[in-house]
Amino acid sequence: MDGPENALVAAVIARLKADPAVSALVGARVWDQPAEDADFPQLLVGRSESRPVDADGGGVEQVLTLSGVSRFEGAEEARAIAAAVRACLHHAPLEPAGLRLVSLRVVYVDVFRGADHRRTYAVIRLRAVTEQL
Repeated sequence: MDGPENALVAAVIARLKADPAVSALVGARVWDQPAEDADFPQLLVGRSESRPVDADGGGVEQVLTLSGVSRFEGAEEARAIAAAVRACLHHAPLEPAGLRLVSLRVVYVDVFRGADHRRTYAVIRLRAVTEQL
């Protein structure tokens, strides 16, 4: 896998898919590219930002934005997805390929109704710092 961005996303997706609480809510529907005819709820890895960290070891700070998407009436399911993702990933001991994870934190959660009033979104933002092995 090329680059720390791809390695971190792969490790995050693998951790989410293996987590019983996340799986109970979204099943295996955890992607960085959703299927056209995907069922709901689902969890998507979207925006990915990265910048070098001035430190030994080739450090990179990354911010990943995950979006839980629900069609459940009300925000209960979206809030449950956000809580499960936070519990699964906050300070999780991930092992991205070729990297050492220095830190991983959930730094932001927002749950809101979509403009179509049919979907509710849970936006979860992760901040990670990694170094090359």
